[in-house]
Amino acid sequence: MKKSFGLLAGAALLALSGQVAANEAEEIGAKIYERAFGRGCGACHDIASNPQLAALIKAGKLPKDQFAKVLKEGRGGMPKATAAILEVGPVKKAGYTEDQAIDAVYEYLKK
Repeated sequence: MKKSFGLLAGAALLALSGQVAANEAEEIGAKIYERAFGRGCGACHDIASNPQLAALIKAGKLPKDQFAKVLKEGRGGMPKATAAILEVGPVKKAGYTEDQAIDAVYEYLKK
């Protein structure tokens, strides 16, 4: 009985910690979108003349690998963004890698 309870409690803690990590990543993704380049990604991507990132991601038209490639290499008028992303305070505080930060902002935009 005690062993079953211990396993159940352990499973519940793992599930809860996974949810906390997912919430943290989503919050960091939001901060990246709001603060990268000091003015936020939306300064360009929330206006009609530029790609609407959230809409493209939600529609499945911008896969994560393409999103990451543009952030890492730049394209057209879009500069390389990974250095600016890694300078966002919550990203630095959490110790996120480049890929973790890109995943966080992608998942935030996907919601």
